[in-house]
Amino acid sequence: MNPDEKQMLRDIAEQVAENNKLLHKLYSKARWGTVVRAAYWLVIIGLSVGSYYFIQPYVNQLMGVYSGLGADVGTVKSVAGGATDLLKNLGR
Repeated sequence: MNPDEKQMLRDIAEQVAENNKLLHKLYSKARWGTVVRAAYWLVIIGLSVGSYYFIQPYVNQLMGVYSGLGADVGTVKSVAGGATDLLKNLGR
């Protein structure tokens, strides 16, 4: 092997070593990116569940008010229906 070929072989070996370092850095960054992305979604899901747990009493109270309002509307309809019948009977 002549000196030029040896020098080319050394250059190639250096480039391979440099590429290996870069690939290890890329792999490490990809791994950290996956960890950060998983943590991001865990925080979002955790905040959603925590918000629901915190707001649930207010939602239940609002649902109670809404169902009470529905019952009141039903009562008003029945009273109005009875009054309509009474007025019809008065006209006879």
